[in-house]
Amino acid sequence: MPTIFVVKRDGSREEFAPEKIVVSCLKAGATLEASRKIAKIVEAKLLEANATEVSAKELTRMVLELLRKENEEWYRNWIIFDRAVKKRRTEEELK
Repeated sequence: MPTIFVVKRDGSREEFAPEKIVVSCLKAGATLEASRKIAKIVEAKLLEANATEVSAKELTRMVLELLRKENEEWYRNWIIFDRAVKKRRTEEELK
């Protein structure tokens, strides 16, 4: 499997790790099954696109879109967590 890098908001790069998506979804209240499914779909999309890198913002957009389809409450929890803990206005950033 080719290595995909995530370009973080500060410009640094790290290897894409599907487990991080799973953990983030779990923090938002998603079930383990739904979290794994979302991570697999995102990984498959990146591989299909032959991506070598993806921005953290684009990755967040992909995850949130899938999370919202699964459960609106989990999506809201993610947005609230980002605002409260990370001081980010994720919804506004992704528009």
